[in-house]
Amino acid sequence: MPASNASSAAIQRQLTERQLIDELKALTPLLRDNAALAEQQRKPVDEVMRAIESTGAYRWFVPKKYGGYEYSLSGFMELGMALGEGCASHAWVTTFCMEHNWLLSLYAEAAQEDLFGTNPYIIAPGSLAPNGQATPADGGYRISGRWQWGTGVMHANFVMVGVITPVEGQEAPIMGMFVLPIDQVQVVDTWHVEGMVGTGSNDIVIDDAFVPAHRMVNLATVRDGTSPGAQLHKSPIYKMPMLPVLGLTATAPLIGTARNAVALFSERLQGRTVYGTTSKQGERALAQSRLAHAMAEMSSIENQIMSVAREVEGWGTAGEPCPELDRARLRVDIGLLVRRARNLVRDVVEASGASAHFLDNPLQRALRNINTASCHTVFDLDVSTEMYGRLLVGLPPNGPI
Repeated sequence: MPASNASSAAIQRQLTERQLIDELKALTPLLRDNAALAEQQRKPVDEVMRAIESTGAYRWFVPKKYGGYEYSLSGFMELGMALGEGCASHAWVTTFCMEHNWLLSLYAEAAQEDLFGTNPYIIAPGSLAPNGQATPADGGYRISGRWQWGTGVMHANFVMVGVITPVEGQEAPIMGMFVLPIDQVQVVDTWHVEGMVGTGSNDIVIDDAFVPAHRMVNLATVRDGTSPGAQLHKSPIYKMPMLPVLGLTATAPLIGTARNAVALFSERLQGRTVYGTTSKQGERALAQSRLAHAMAEMSSIENQIMSVAREVEGWGTAGEPCPELDRARLRVDIGLLVRRARNLVRDVVEASGASAHFLDNPLQRALRNINTASCHTVFDLDVSTEMYGRLLVGLPPNGPI
């Protein structure tokens, strides 16, 4: 059920970037309190989604022309990490749905007028995998297909889906991404998973739905920052390359999850008595060393992911297409940082003893969540390092970057 009852309040509010970040950070305890409930119902909690929407969060990347904020990628990372400290599932859905408004801002003006002209923002899953068929029709296309990983679909008013699309006058089809209302979609309950249970990322099925041609964008232009929206809007945020932005969107909640796990470990050291001894774990030198290593690694991960975000912002500011080699390197950098965050959570859970694996212990949820989310295709280091290596030796990439 869409959380759109909060939208009218969100339209009226005008917050600075700092104010909006602080309002979203203030919701972290609410996310934490509802993390278990989200798992039980296998979707985000309505109350939490309404609270997030009421801040105006989904206007973050919407163009000012349509009443949006055009705020920074760096600020987006800060709020995503903060929400991830509360609940990885709610944070994941929120950052993805915020970023999908950035994607819509890269479409042609007709699509933005059509959607942003009547909606201050969209709440939509975005499935890039080309799992559908597009048949040309008068004024547009008829779309059918089934897509997995519909993050955000349980509170959506639109969906965004990738389709291999024939284009008149072109021999080869393009990879298009279509936007259509949620009432043209069937949501299929498939989300029975180990981690990130509370995202409710169910399957999306579309059966012969008509979509106007202007509600499709060629993803090739989005990948390198040369999309129609990049030409339309002055802000450099619309000239940033797509896959690094997508990677950062998915990374922020996971780094927040790792930060929370380290904090929980630190608290646990103060009260846990090591089995077979009379001393607190925090009094033991090895535990103190583990905590110091965890804190230092956490700080390093945070600093480096923000450095990546600033580099991606820099490509937008430069106003030049980000070269394939740099896009490939950035994808590897992001994947390596997620692996480090995952390993850090594993380390602190291991050091926290067997009771950390009880289902009412948030450490076990952090471990399951980051194990599952780190398998997202954008973090696949086998794929990303191969593509980067091919480019380094002068070969063409063998996949989209």
